[in-house]
Amino acid sequence: VASDVDALCACKILQALFQCDHVQYTLVPVSGWQELETAFLEHKDQFKYFVLINCGANVDLLEILQPEEDTFFFVCDSHRPINVVNVYNETQIKLLVKQDDDLDVPAYDDIFRDEEDEEEDSENESDGSEPSEKRRRFEEDVIERTMKRRQKREWEARRQEILFDYEQYEYHGTSSAMVMFDLAWIMSKDLNDMLWWAIVGLTDQWIQDKITQMKYVTDIGILQRHVSRHNHRNEDEENSLSIDCMRIAFEYDLRLALYQHWSLYESLCNTSYTSASLKLWSVQGQKRLQEFLADMGLPLKQVKQKFNSMDISLKENLREMIEESANKFGMKDLRVQTFSIHFGYKNKFLASDIVYATASLMENIEKEGPETDNFIKALDSLSRGNLDKLHQGLDLAKKQLRAIQQTVASCICTNLVISQGPFLYCSLMEGTPDVKLFSKPVSLCLLSKYLLKSFVCSTKNKRCKLLPLVMAAPMDVEQGTVIMMGIPPETESSDKKNFFGRAFEKAAESTNSRTLHNHFDMSIIELKTEDRSKFLDALISLLS
Repeated sequence: VASDVDALCACKILQALFQCDHVQYTLVPVSGWQELETAFLEHKDQFKYFVLINCGANVDLLEILQPEEDTFFFVCDSHRPINVVNVYNETQIKLLVKQDDDLDVPAYDDIFRDEEDEEEDSENESDGSEPSEKRRRFEEDVIERTMKRRQKREWEARRQEILFDYEQYEYHGTSSAMVMFDLAWIMSKDLNDMLWWAIVGLTDQWIQDKITQMKYVTDIGILQRHVSRHNHRNEDEENSLSIDCMRIAFEYDLRLALYQHWSLYESLCNTSYTSASLKLWSVQGQKRLQEFLADMGLPLKQVKQKFNSMDISLKENLREMIEESANKFGMKDLRVQTFSIHFGYKNKFLASDIVYATASLMENIEKEGPETDNFIKALDSLSRGNLDKLHQGLDLAKKQLRAIQQTVASCICTNLVISQGPFLYCSLMEGTPDVKLFSKPVSLCLLSKYLLKSFVCSTKNKRCKLLPLVMAAPMDVEQGTVIMMGIPPETESSDKKNFFGRAFEKAAESTNSRTLHNHFDMSIIELKTEDRSKFLDALISLLS
C-alpha cells in the first residue's frame, strides 16, 4: 500500500471485504519502488497473490520484480498511463480499473510484434536448374529481405512515437478507493463505512489537485447516488441519532480548510484559495481581509474565536453570507460540493477535514520512529472508533497548513520564485523554518500547489502565469540530497497532466546526474545537491 490518503482508504475497504470473508492477509506499507521490491522479495516465498494499491501500474512490474510464473498481482492504482506490458499481460497481472475509465492504451499490434524468424531460405544448389534462374531467385530474395527490414525499421520508429505520445504525460485516473468501493458494491457487500472511505479517497485527489474539476464533480455525482441509497432513513425514527450511528450527507460547503475545527479567521488565512486571492502575504492583502470580514458584518471577536463557540445566530446563514461577500471580492468558487459525516450526536466532519488529518498523521515529523508507525496511525484515524487519533491529526494538520502558508509568504516576499524560461523554479534553503516537513512528498506537493497559486495571483508577468513550477527542498543533509518535484501550470483549463516525469529522466540521463527515481509519482525525484545546477541546465534546454 502506497503512502497517500486515497491508498489508505482503498486499503480500509479491502480490509473490510477480507474481514467479511475471513481472508488472512499481510499488510505492508511502501513509500517507493525500493521498498516495494524489498517487500516483494521478503514475502514472495510465502504468498502467491499480491495486491498493489496506488503503486505498480506505471512501470513494467514483471521486469522490476522478476516474479515466478505462479505469482499473481492485482493492481489497483490511479497512476496513469498504465504500462502497456501490464495492460496486455493476461496471466499474471490483473488491473482493477473501472469499466468506463478511458485508458487510451495503444492497440496491441502497434506495439507488440511476434518475432518473425527471418528464415534464411537455404538455396537448393542441387536442383540443377539454369545458373541464370538461380541468380534471379537470389536477387528477388535479397529485395524481399531488404523490404522486410525496412518495414521493421518503420514499424519500430512508429512504435517509439506511439509509446512516447502515450507515456509522455503523467496523470491520475479514478481514485483507488472508489474502484474498491465499486468492487464491494458489485459483490453487494458495500457498507456506509466503505462509502465514506471512497468519498475521502476522492476528496484526497481533489485536495492534492490530481484530477480536474470536471472529473471531481462527475465522481461526486456517482457517490451521491450511493449516499442517498445508504442514508435515506426517516429523520423521525427513534434510532436516527443513536450514539454509534453514522450519517453521511451531501453538502455544498465552504472550501475553507478545517474551519469547523479552527477559527474562521485562521482558516481564511491558511486556505490556499482565499490567501492567494486576497494576497494575504502583503499589507494590502491584510487590509482586504479586514474589508472582507467587514463586508460580511462579522465582528473580529467572533471570527477569531473557535468556530464551535461562535454565535449561533451568525452560524445559521454563514455559508450564504460568506459566499455573497466572496463574490464581490472575486472569489467565485468559495463553495464546493462535498460530503459530511456525523458520528452520533456531536461529531461532524467534512471529507476534507479527514484528508488533511490523515495526511498529516502519515507525514508526522514530530516523533522519531519507524515510518510504519505513522502509516498505522493514519490508517487507524480513518476508523470511526478512533476519534482521539483523528483529533490529533487535525491539530497536526493545522500546524502543517500554517507552516505551508508561512513558507509561501516568505518565498513570495523574498522573490524566491524565479522564471527559468520554460518553467518557474523555487528552491528552499537549508535552515528555513519547517524545512524538514517539506522533504515529505505530500507536504511538498501541497506547498508547491499553494505557492504556484499564490505566485500566479501576485505576478504581473502574463507569461509567468502560464508556466509550470519545479520545486526543490533539502532531503537529507548528511547525504547531501534534495527532493525535487514538478507540477503542471495553474490555469483554469488545465488538464492536470504532468510532463515532468519523462523530462526529469531525460535530463538526468543526458547529464549523468546522480538521481533516484524512487517515488510512485514520476514527477518527484531525489538528486545529489552538487548535481543540481547541471541537471537544471539540461532541463531548461530540454523543455525550451
